Amino acid sequence: MKGKIGLVVGLGVGYVLGTRAGRERYEQIKTQWLKVWHLDPVQEQVTKVKAFVGDKAAAVPGAIWTGVVKVAKSVGGDGTPGQKLDSAIATGKHAAEDVAKVAEDVVEKATRSTTKRGGGKAGAAEKADD
Repeated sequence: MKGKIGLVVGLGVGYVLGTRAGRERYEQIKTQWLKVWHLDPVQEQVTKVKAFVGDKAAAVPGAIWTGVVKVAKSVGGDGTPGQKLDSAIATGKHAAEDVAKVAEDVVEKATRSTTKRGGGKAGAAEKADD
């Protein structure tokens, strides 16, 4: 019971203190954020990220489609229904592993390229501050 009362009181105090800053402060923060967002260097990076994600994300659906085709072919093969099911399960596992590998590769490449770009600029900014 005390915990619930404390939560309600905390929410009330947070609301009152938050509204003191009011709409004006919110608008100031929003304006500053939009100024930063619309800077040319930021927009250049946004464009690069969009292009990179568009290129790399296309690999994942292709891997999924390939897996679905392999599973469908394994079901259509010769054998008893149990053998077909076993074949479909095994093929599905391999297809899932392939999709996971493609997704990991995409994430790894994205992380690597982001780290390379960010690391160099951060180092230059730190040197400029010295």
